Amino acid sequence: QVQLVESGGGLEQTGGSLRLSCAGSGRTFSDYAVGWFRQTPGKQRELVSSINWIGTITSYADSVKGRITISRVNTKDTVYLQINSLKSEDTAVYHCAAERGAGLFDSRGEYDYWGAGTQVTVSS
Repeated sequence: QVQLVESGGGLEQTGGSLRLSCAGSGRTFSDYAVGWFRQTPGKQRELVSSINWIGTITSYADSVKGRITISRVNTKDTVYLQINSLKSEDTAVYHCAAERGAGLFDSRGEYDYWGAGTQVTVSS
């Protein structure tokens, strides 16, 4: 099993930046692709970005392209999500998820391991 712990959320103003971290432990974290999802009350959890096991392939939702960067440092067993130019619609609980494999995974059902999430709140 892989255990995931998110951190870095908080309250930030519109236009600001946050860097979220997803720390993995347990199995060899570098064997896993990772996705960042976000969820607001009453809505489905949506994929924001994903990265393959070695960090050479990434993908982004259209709604965040140009403002968000996903990266990973496998020697630290950590995946990061840098969010710039924060908007009110970025307010959500952000979860990271992991799935073992060489490619990218773009749906919730493909991920077996999830973190508890970190709250991001953007105020105007």
